[in-house]
Amino acid sequence: MHFTARHRLAGRCRAILYTQDPLPDAAGLSRDMHGETIVGTGSVPSQPTQWSHMPINDWFKQRENRRYTVSSATGTGLPDGVWRSCPGCRKTLYQGDVARSLSVCPHCGHHFELIARDRIEALVDEGTFAETEAGITSLDPLRFAAAKPYAAGLDSAREATGLTEAVLTGRASIGGHPVAVGAMDFRFIGASMGSAVGEKIARAFELAIAERRGVVLVVASGGARMQEGMLSLMQMAKTAAAAERLARERLPYVSILVNPTYGGVTASFAVLADVIFAEPGSLVGFAGPRLVEQTIRHSVPKGFQSAESLQDHGMIDDVVPRGELRDRVASVLGYLMPDGGA
Repeated sequence: MHFTARHRLAGRCRAILYTQDPLPDAAGLSRDMHGETIVGTGSVPSQPTQWSHMPINDWFKQRENRRYTVSSATGTGLPDGVWRSCPGCRKTLYQGDVARSLSVCPHCGHHFELIARDRIEALVDEGTFAETEAGITSLDPLRFAAAKPYAAGLDSAREATGLTEAVLTGRASIGGHPVAVGAMDFRFIGASMGSAVGEKIARAFELAIAERRGVVLVVASGGARMQEGMLSLMQMAKTAAAAERLARERLPYVSILVNPTYGGVTASFAVLADVIFAEPGSLVGFAGPRLVEQTIRHSVPKGFQSAESLQDHGMIDDVVPRGELRDRVASVLGYLMPDGGA
């Protein structure tokens, strides 16, 4: 006869079934007469009652249908957003501690996603960022048809993120060095590059040339925006040409690749920088690991497309923790800016 975990627990559960109702402990977890924790109802019975005899299957069914909660002394639960789980070490983290460490796990160093504005504020000198080209937004020239119309998707992304497009650009300084800075926000349609994103990136390079600034871009993207078809792919050439014009002016360009960076963005301006940094654990490539495996019909090695692997193979200059990025970028600008960035 095959015994499941349910059968093995039957004897223990039967003893509990025929005792008095559980007595609540201080934490709101109910315990039986022998100290066994059995339920957490968050409520206290007014009078102990006898549980009637019932089939064990019915008892399990009743148990599964109950809502298990831990009550507090005041009867109120914790508000949403107070705790988060780290996918790196599986620890439960207090959100305030995570925020103070720039959204990096204090236990294992896992880097959580940051929104574009927070990335810029963490990177530039305090109070120096001024947004530019905020009025450039995508249209729907191809009238892209899908389950959700492209125009509606754009409206939803703008409402959810508070951004007009998937990249935020502006003027700032880093370590006292003037820069044109930009950060891509993956919440906005996967930070995909359409006509507006390509235009804003190109204009950031043009601004740097006109005002003799360096360029610092924090890059995260799923690639070209398919809803704009060939118009999206044209942005690869536009942004690459803009990076080349900056190089001819002997002005520095620093790219910071964060998780994830893929597709046409990786194949264009993201990897054309003088110095390429990446955050720990970031995945960078053209096609994702699963697509590569399906194409070559072979498994990829462990760590494939990770920032650490790309550094080992010479495609990234250094993997830098988020908390050290500002100083590292400032140091690079100090070496590469004409006249030290003065």
